[in-house]
Amino acid sequence: MLISFSIAAVLTLVSFLFLQQDVFGKTPAGTRLERIHNSPNYRDGSFRNISETPVQAEDASFLGMLYDFFNKSANTRPANPIPTVKSDLKAAATNETSIYWFGHSSYLIKAQQYTILVDPVLSGYASPVSFMVKAFDGTDAYTTADLPEIDMLVISHDHYDHLDHKTIVELKDKVKHFYVPLGVGGHLENWGIEASNITELDWWESATFKELTLTATPARHFSGRGLSRGKTLWASYVLETPASKVYIGGDSGYDTHFKEIGEKFGNIDIAILETGQYNKSWPYIHMMPEQTVQAAIDLHADVLFPMHLGKFALALHAWDEPLQRVTKSATEKQVKITTPLIGEPVILGKSYPTSQWWTL
Repeated sequence: MLISFSIAAVLTLVSFLFLQQDVFGKTPAGTRLERIHNSPNYRDGSFRNISETPVQAEDASFLGMLYDFFNKSANTRPANPIPTVKSDLKAAATNETSIYWFGHSSYLIKAQQYTILVDPVLSGYASPVSFMVKAFDGTDAYTTADLPEIDMLVISHDHYDHLDHKTIVELKDKVKHFYVPLGVGGHLENWGIEASNITELDWWESATFKELTLTATPARHFSGRGLSRGKTLWASYVLETPASKVYIGGDSGYDTHFKEIGEKFGNIDIAILETGQYNKSWPYIHMMPEQTVQAAIDLHADVLFPMHLGKFALALHAWDEPLQRVTKSATEKQVKITTPLIGEPVILGKSYPTSQWWTL
């Protein structure tokens, strides 16, 4: 019994010390926590979605998920390196709005003279440790050294595949201002970013950067980097520039909020929406590809840009299945879609690449 107790005590201590690493960030405290407590989206110690949102489907079982795991697709990672395009991201901006995707949910928006970086994960992994959730071969074509000075760095939520400690630390001196959902600023401060350079937003709150307006809008998801969930908020955004209106989707299951956002903002020039890492066992926190197309319709989006794919395997489906399904559904529903290679520019009103690069 003494030996068992000693082993348990050592494991507890090791786990505690492991969770103290900077990569896990810091839970909200002080005035940040007071603001959270006043949010209408925070109840009973946790942020809540608009609709009841269980992480797992009601009929999901441990044995069923275990069976699915051991019978998952043999093609969850590509057999060959992902093709990419190397663009000069530091080139002078134009009057156009252009978007450069870096794989999964990371991308740079150049809107006239402004640069907006979203959910950058450029470390090569989406995990608290570097040997897990490794990026697909070829997808690390861009590093923080390739990026220009950033006016706005926008984070949708604090999961590792959207908020990367290593990338943020490398970028922090290049960024003029950070925009994050409620509570996420605690992580950034812990990583050496001044509180004055962080703006936290609740759903439907807006912030401005010169001619740009960023409005945090609802999403149907959850948050958490350590053992607890829901201590920080998750969000989507609408970015309004002098020439365009861009929907920044983050992660979200399908729900009524897409129609509400579409009604409030009118036509969206391009909707950047998650399309991968779904599973029938968690149908409320991620969309199936066909739901992604419907969400674009609900948003009154002129163009759908699907992502949350092409770089990490976080689900059991074949790595290219989301692209096959979303392009098929978009064709059936007559929704314009763009599927650029990593680094290939999407230029609003001018160029919307549609090559089926996943078949190359």
